[in-house]
Amino acid sequence: MPSPFRHTTPPEPASAAGPVRAVYTQLARDFGITRAPTFVVLSSVPEIMASAWALMRESLIAGDGGRTGKELAALGVSEANRCPFCVDAHKMLLHATGDHALAERVARGEQPADEDQARVLAWGRATRIPGAPELTPYPFPAAHAPAYIGTALAFHFINRVVSALLTERLLPGNVQRFRAVRSLGGRSLSRTVRRHPAPGAGLTLLDGAGLALLDHAGPGPDWARATTVGPAYAALRAAAGEGERLLDADDRILVRETLGAWDGAHPPLAWDGLPGRDRPGARLALLAALAPYRITEEDVAAWRTPDRTDAALVRLVAYGAFAAVDRIESALPVRTAKEAS
Repeated sequence: MPSPFRHTTPPEPASAAGPVRAVYTQLARDFGITRAPTFVVLSSVPEIMASAWALMRESLIAGDGGRTGKELAALGVSEANRCPFCVDAHKMLLHATGDHALAERVARGEQPADEDQARVLAWGRATRIPGAPELTPYPFPAAHAPAYIGTALAFHFINRVVSALLTERLLPGNVQRFRAVRSLGGRSLSRTVRRHPAPGAGLTLLDGAGLALLDHAGPGPDWARATTVGPAYAALRAAAGEGERLLDADDRILVRETLGAWDGAHPPLAWDGLPGRDRPGARLALLAALAPYRITEEDVAAWRTPDRTDAALVRLVAYGAFAAVDRIESALPVRTAKEAS
């Protein structure tokens, strides 16, 4: 069977130990998929794998609000980021929520019939674009904002990692695009998806499995208030931020300035601001941030040296991906979330 991985060969899940093994255990229990490639691809850097899972778990899975709405938000994010793997996954997971008509409606490219659900989908799509009018007012209760915002930001990160380091095929031969396969796949996950686990278990991976992320990451942004989403987000920010050490000062400045000026658009093929392969680290980081699906073998080869391992590539991609997340998060209108009681 062809490998789903591009540019890296992750460690075999069967050999996992410590925090990586703990993530796989939680994935099986709370997500229903033990060896999800989305997280396997991060496993060479346990702190990134664990914090990415923690953010997804504490927002999408254990956060406030119904799973259907948050899956719609994640679908909108994935569509906006042009991540076919994740788009197909969320369509299948909508089947798992039990809303089969909705799942098939969006699979056909139609809008949800329910106006509130349509607004959630539009909100998810709009989160890529700073200042988009669809971002306000929230299409969900303000009290649910930490979970919805956390879900959106989790998938802005995950989409970029997936597009950079996985193929587009969720299942071999893209069979998930057949209705029967989508439905069957979703139904196989329904018991897990319809359960609502208690918040906090994702944080135990960061606090008690050999990862000291919570010691210095802080409580997280204001929009997360006193929820477990906040520390999970802060942990991922801290873990992904370590990748900046792979760039020199000039490259870090270029990444920051480019992201600061970004308007949410997908870069054109003739992207004048993209460095050449003579600055391979900055090129990879910016591609991971803004157009991860355009990373090629040649881009990776230009950056590789004997000491730049698969783990180093994961760190660099995660750094670029979170640079985009940070830009998106900084532009979100969160006043209502802060004021919600």
